[in-house]
Amino acid sequence: MTILSVNINKIATLRNARGENYPNLLNTALDIVKFGAQGITIHPRPDERHIRYEDAIDLKKNISCELNIEGNPIKKFVDLVNEVKPAQVTLVPDSEDAITSNSGWDTVTNYTFLKDIVDDFKSNSIRVSIFINPDIKMLEGAKKLNADRIELFTGPYAKEFPNDRYRAIEQYVKCSEIANDIDIEINAGHDLNQNNLKFFCQSVKNTKEVSIGHALVTESLYNGLESTIKSYLQILK
Repeated sequence: MTILSVNINKIATLRNARGENYPNLLNTALDIVKFGAQGITIHPRPDERHIRYEDAIDLKKNISCELNIEGNPIKKFVDLVNEVKPAQVTLVPDSEDAITSNSGWDTVTNYTFLKDIVDDFKSNSIRVSIFINPDIKMLEGAKKLNADRIELFTGPYAKEFPNDRYRAIEQYVKCSEIANDIDIEINAGHDLNQNNLKFFCQSVKNTKEVSIGHALVTESLYNGLESTIKSYLQILK
């Protein structure tokens, strides 16, 4: 079964809107785990517009499941990850003013920069995943970096899925086959939802983990958080 890691950025956005601790981010994360999710994902940005750096510390102390911290490895982020020591860090090349992640790393051009960071995190026993587009060269570059996993950016897949699901998934399947051959594990995330998730996991059979936040929280407004999480878990079975 592919692991479901719930991205709780949107819960933090809602909390921050009133300048109070409501909804309580930690309590919501604990409920998400109680409802069956096997992981929690957060993506703290430098302006802390949703997840705050202190949230990462609180979550690590209190949740029983895996914590995945995503972000651009600026010094502040690197220091936070090494302090918290989550189960997994996902390196994402988003600019400080990015609304959301919209592209993966060029692991060839950025090899020297990324190699030192990957080695640093791995020396602290943190699993390292590199966020990449579904590009075989970028996948092979991540393997050379000695990353444990890659996270395939599924935004293009989700956009094309309503038009032609087979064309949308083609490059992801090719990457999954190469990843299996060179022994690097696969995560996936961005714009996955209950409509396109099942086909993705049926096609990319070696997907270890999916990180889903925006769609899951949005669907929960209509169906409730517990019911929505259980629907995703049923798809992943």
